[in-house]
Amino acid sequence: MSFRPVFFALGILLTILSLAMFIPALLDILDGNENWKAFVLAQLFTAFTGISLTLLTNQKTNNIRTREAFLLTSLSWVVIAAYGALPFTFSNLDFSYTDALFESMSGITTTGASIMTNLDEAPRGLLLWRSILNWLGGVGILVMALSVLPLLHVGGMQLFKTESLDMDKVFPSAAQIAASIGIIYLVMTAACTSLYSFAGMSHFDALNHAMTTIATGGFSTHNASIGHFDNITIDYIAVTFMLLGSLPFMLYLRAVRGNIRPLLKDSQVRWFLSIVIISALAVTLYLIFKNNMDFKNALRYASFNTVSIITGTGFANTDYGIWGGFVVGLFFFLMCVGGCAGSTTCGIKIFRFQVLYEVSKVQISKILMPNAIFRPHYNGKLISADVQMSVMAFFFLFALSFAIVALLLHMTGLDFITAMSGAVTTISNVGPGLGDIIGPAGNFSTLPDTAKQIMTVAMLLGRLELFTFLVMLSPYFWQK
Repeated sequence: MSFRPVFFALGILLTILSLAMFIPALLDILDGNENWKAFVLAQLFTAFTGISLTLLTNQKTNNIRTREAFLLTSLSWVVIAAYGALPFTFSNLDFSYTDALFESMSGITTTGASIMTNLDEAPRGLLLWRSILNWLGGVGILVMALSVLPLLHVGGMQLFKTESLDMDKVFPSAAQIAASIGIIYLVMTAACTSLYSFAGMSHFDALNHAMTTIATGGFSTHNASIGHFDNITIDYIAVTFMLLGSLPFMLYLRAVRGNIRPLLKDSQVRWFLSIVIISALAVTLYLIFKNNMDFKNALRYASFNTVSIITGTGFANTDYGIWGGFVVGLFFFLMCVGGCAGSTTCGIKIFRFQVLYEVSKVQISKILMPNAIFRPHYNGKLISADVQMSVMAFFFLFALSFAIVALLLHMTGLDFITAMSGAVTTISNVGPGLGDIIGPAGNFSTLPDTAKQIMTVAMLLGRLELFTFLVMLSPYFWQK
């Protein structure tokens, strides 16, 4: 295994990250806040490491093989989170490095779980830095989902390898595809910012919430999240862009080039929107008949929080933890679902449920008609045996990882609902959990350091789609 191209790429990423630190530093200088020094110090450390790695390795990354790609993908998220934590560590918030790394990992993995309290009075530079981490993480997720995971055959993502190759007929290089997707991502962020501003947010709040909405990250500039504004227009703008961030960006690229049919006909998109609509309507009816809420408010709160949970954004406009057992139970399962492959969302992903459904349907048909031949299909295409095995293995590893993380959190002294929801919300990169401690009205700051460390690893594990990280635990991976 050659480490030189891996370290070269990491150097480039750290250099870019150091440049991003200049923006919140400048904001703190303009605000007259002393935290600008924390950003400058963090920027110097990050830039020095990044430039040193680039100069010492001095090798392009176009010769990266499969093993190096696994290592680079995993180390990218670890290293960026580690250096992204430095501004929090050097700030006047009195964060331990455990707290800073938790906040940074939550940001870059677009989880949105936070240990920062009193956000309404926090320095604007740090609030902006959290949003930038969310936004950069969203771009990184898109690049990983569209370019890396399909080639590495991770968790059934090879199902989309053909789609990416088809795009190569239009865009001859992966760099051009990434640039085109980046432009769409930037345009959507700008549009969301404008609409938030028009609806009543300040320019600062609008920009921050737009970045974390498109990235489905969920960091807010206020303790009450989106609920701080108590504005129905803002709620529905957020719902719209959370959904847009949860659909495959490759289909947006096709639509921009004049072929909107795949976006309208894609079975994954239809499944996702159907689950969202059915779940939101179920919660709406529950709030009307069980909680005596009027239809307008029931639809508003149900649709917003349902979309926020299933997309893994983690915004809240009210404390849904007090709505009753049905909603809490439904949201617990929706945390696992996630959005579409090739989007900024988290969780298991819709296409895996589709593959599992098709495989199960074939098995039932074979039981009824043993001599007949049945084959599972996805979007009209035959699902290969390796995709089937990969998806089923992913479900097993997801359940196993959840069980292990939940048990470890129990061992730190957390109660049942906090440990269970903490495990699923971090592995699925959702953000808020359930219960009084880490629910939508709570915060992760009161958790013991050991629990925060476990959750930090769980966020990384979930963001890397399990296989990308777990494959490196095999001794065979490190053999020549």
